[in-house]
This record gives sequence, C-alpha cells and structure tokens, in this order.
Amino acid sequence: MGAAGQGLSTDEVQSIRESLAAGRKPKVVFTASAGQIAGQVGQVVELTDPTVSDDFVVVRFGRDELPFSPADVAVAPRGAGRKAAEPQPEPEVDAAPAAADPEFVLDRAPAPAPREEPKAESADAKPAPARKAVKAVKPKTPAGLTVTLAYADGEWTVAAQQGSKSLAKPYVVKPAEALRMVALVDVPGVHEAVEQIMAAERAEAEQQAEKLRAELAEIEARLAELREAR
Repeated sequence: MGAAGQGLSTDEVQSIRESLAAGRKPKVVFTASAGQIAGQVGQVVELTDPTVSDDFVVVRFGRDELPFSPADVAVAPRGAGRKAAEPQPEPEVDAAPAAADPEFVLDRAPAPAPREEPKAESADAKPAPARKAVKAVKPKTPAGLTVTLAYADGEWTVAAQQGSKSLAKPYVVKPAEALRMVALVDVPGVHEAVEQIMAAERAEAEQQAEKLRAELAEIEARLAELREAR
C-alpha cells in the first residue's frame, strides 16, 4: 500500500484497474503534489488511456470528477473517510448528601446530548481547475490576385485586381509587350489566337500604308506639275 506522499505504484494502478472492472471504486488520498487538497479522500471512478495524458486517474471529489496523475494520489488506508462515532455524554447524577436525613433531595433531568452540527467543507479544499485545450490559430490567407491581358478595338490593355480591390485600371501596352506576356503562357490555343490578331493588324496596316503611299505619289505628281507651270 502506497504512502500518502509517494503516489501510486504500477502494481497499485493495476490493482485499481481490476477493482474498477469488478464494479468497485477504490478510495485514494491526495498527496502533496495535488496542491491544496492534499490529505483529502476521494474515489477512483475511471482510468483513462495513459498514452493520451499523464492525468489518467479520474477521481470523484465532492460533486466533481477530475483527472489526476498517479503521483497526485495514493491508496487510502483502511477506514479513511469514515466519521468516527462520537461518544454520547453520560447524564449527570447528583450524589446523595452525606447527611443522615436527605429530606430535600431533587432529581435532575439528564442534560441533553449536544447537537451535532454538520461540518462545512474547508474553503481551501478547492478542486483543481480543468485544463483547457488551446486551439491553433489558422493564419489568414491573402485575397486572390488577377492580372488580365485583353485585346479590343485594335488595342492591347493590361489590368490587375486583388479580391474586390482594383490595383491597376486597364492601360494600353504595345503589341510587342503583349506578345512577350503571351509567350509566358504555354497554351497553344492562346498563341494561335494572338498570331491571328497580329496578322490581321499587319495586313490592315499594310493596306493603309499602301493607300497613303498612293495618295502621296499623287500629291507629289501634282506638285511637280505646279512647279513646271511657273
């Protein structure tokens, strides 16, 4: 049997486990490592998994059932926790006077037994507070970022937005810059679409240049005629 300051041994823990399996709730006394309730008596109601927590000895103390480690409790000695019967005081009996003629001897009623007041639990004997689990705080992830390269009305534009916030309004970029951006995207369909747009723009630009060259040649011929007419 373990002493009140030593805690439970491995054999005593096994003995308590067998008693619980048989339907009994062994009594234990709290050791000095249990704190303010040292010396108080409780009942073991359960042994949880010792691999999950060191406090696997569940003890009923008063109205609470709290977990403790084997070092916090020891096997209670026999008779621990029982209130000893208080002896009742014997009624007082007046001794007979030594005089020969006891003419005025009065019998006294026995004094009533003192009323037993219920013992209040010590204010210092507070159960150990239950341990609260600490939840891990998940870091806040930043809002998504969207960069858009668009083509409309013969112009290439770039815009950027993070979540619902606009970081950059659509602004015009040169076709060569747009081609460099598209080259970073390894998607064949995108490359083909951009090439078609560029080819159409080149063809239109060549037509405009040819038209302008023809108009310029016509203007130069007219100018030459005007010079010869001087």
